[in-house]
Amino acid sequence: MLELIDVGKVYRGGRNAVSGMTLRLGPGLLGLLGPNGAGKSSLMRMCATVTRPSSGSLLFEGQDAVAHPQPLRRALGYLPQDFGVHPHLTALEFLSYLAAAKGISARSARARITELLETVNLTGAARRPLGSYSGGMLRRVGIAQSLLGDPQVLIVDEPTAGLDPEERVRFRNLLGDLAADRTVMLSTHIVSDVESVASDIVLMVGGRSVLRGSPDELSAVVAGRVWEVVVAPEHVPAVQARYVVSRMVRTDAGVRLRVLADAVPSADAEQVVPGLEDVYLAVVRSSGGPEPLSSMAARGRP
Repeated sequence: MLELIDVGKVYRGGRNAVSGMTLRLGPGLLGLLGPNGAGKSSLMRMCATVTRPSSGSLLFEGQDAVAHPQPLRRALGYLPQDFGVHPHLTALEFLSYLAAAKGISARSARARITELLETVNLTGAARRPLGSYSGGMLRRVGIAQSLLGDPQVLIVDEPTAGLDPEERVRFRNLLGDLAADRTVMLSTHIVSDVESVASDIVLMVGGRSVLRGSPDELSAVVAGRVWEVVVAPEHVPAVQARYVVSRMVRTDAGVRLRVLADAVPSADAEQVVPGLEDVYLAVVRSSGGPEPLSSMAARGRP
């Protein structure tokens, strides 16, 4: 059990990155969803004991993980957003070095590294220098290193950045399997990355938890406010200026728009079932939109 109680982080210069975060995490996958700058990475660095909270408490199995971080670190696998490697080492050499640093025996490390390289589809490139890898391949090395010690707490920050669609699906499926018997925290600004694997999602904006719930619970926040309408191309800018438009597809009949609006945006608009992307855009943009953030949050689970 990993628990955050009223955790905050203020950086030098007074920048407030995280404010009043209270979360309790057991086995399963928690998705942190929010725009860049929402405080997701700052929160995850605190959970990974890389940085200390400015306020509040971080507990692991009921013990203070700030004063005594080693029990959490022994159980932890962490993939930061910015993951560095030594360019002259091969993937095998790099992962072997990290395994030794984690105290994994050489024999166990060889078997584990072979398994992980296959999992992230890098077996054929295992003996190439990391300096020759693409960005997506380096991300897969980062995913492999986070799983080296078979962690009971896995924290992954923007793990699918740079991965192609097939690799993203592979990794999302892997996270779903891992979450069956361990705590997994995934942060992203890509809605599909959490919608397909997380049953518990926290939507962060401005360093705070704004909404929390399952994809269906969060989507219900904008129930009755999502519409589709077909307009002439010259009318699209006017619609975009008045409403949040989450999708735009050109058709022979005109431009089909998916619109968030409190009332029917036009006589021929059709109400449609909302999705997680709709509530994400509504909340993120609500500071300048028709409904205050606080009133939207009141309809979601805190």
